[in-house]
Amino acid sequence: MSDDQTIHTPDAQTLDRRAALGTLGKFGLGVAAFGLAGTPALAAPMKNIDVDVLNFALNLEYLEAAFYLAAVGRVNELRAIGGGAEIRLPAGLDRMSGMQFKDSNVQALARDIAEDELAHVKFLHGALGKAAAPRPVLDLSGAFDAAGQAASGGKIKGFNPYANDLFFLHGAFIFEDVGVTAYNGAATLITNPAYLQAAAGILAVEAYHGGAIRSMLFQQRQVSAAAGLYVGQVVQAISNLRGKVGGGKDMGLTDAAGNAVIAPADKNGVAFPRSTREVLNIVYLAPGAHKGGFYPNGLNGSIK
Repeated sequence: MSDDQTIHTPDAQTLDRRAALGTLGKFGLGVAAFGLAGTPALAAPMKNIDVDVLNFALNLEYLEAAFYLAAVGRVNELRAIGGGAEIRLPAGLDRMSGMQFKDSNVQALARDIAEDELAHVKFLHGALGKAAAPRPVLDLSGAFDAAGQAASGGKIKGFNPYANDLFFLHGAFIFEDVGVTAYNGAATLITNPAYLQAAAGILAVEAYHGGAIRSMLFQQRQVSAAAGLYVGQVVQAISNLRGKVGGGKDMGLTDAAGNAVIAPADKNGVAFPRSTREVLNIVYLAPGAHKGGFYPNGLNGSIK
């Protein structure tokens, strides 16, 4: 594995994940490909459904990684992974320097999450090997404008998540909860327990991200955001839109009683699961669509 494909995770965790996905021999990926020549591969081969589900996850990770890497001026690092498909960014955003943060805490969060999301892409892409879906065309410009207008009933136009720290957190909010619900929903589709454990590990990290972003937004929920709306109102509008097209499984920053919602969950405190169709409805910005929104030409792979 080349240096730019190194997964920067703790040694024990890296070994567990690599072992979990070390049986991709049918795709020409043995344990040696992960630098684990002394570690025996799992006995069960990866089934097609597992490949399909992990490629679905990879498509989502491409999008999240692009969003965060663009914010910190590292989006070109993603261009070397999964092919050379276009990544559309708002006019004026420098690919090399990223956005201009004013809050060092938000900047630190963006840098940390960018590193995690890039690691997720490298991990899944490297594990799938020749079976990995190429990176699709990603739209982080017009799609955000469309999402902003849809969520606000046309009040917010030209939404750019890289315009300032607060807008960046709003953009991040759009993605993170979707990632958690997508991985949770995929749990019923994965056939091999080892692959399920690897996916659960990524889900946990996505949930950490989501909680951190929600915490920052909650602290600013009464701050004016845009078009005469407060932060809490904008976030609730985003949540309402996701809930409308994504199976009603969503929550804003507060519940009906005004209590904080840092970890959106059902009455049992369990994270919401979404089907692949419900996730696609959100990222395509339209129920039943097969492309559009953040994926102008659709996802790549069998689940799209």
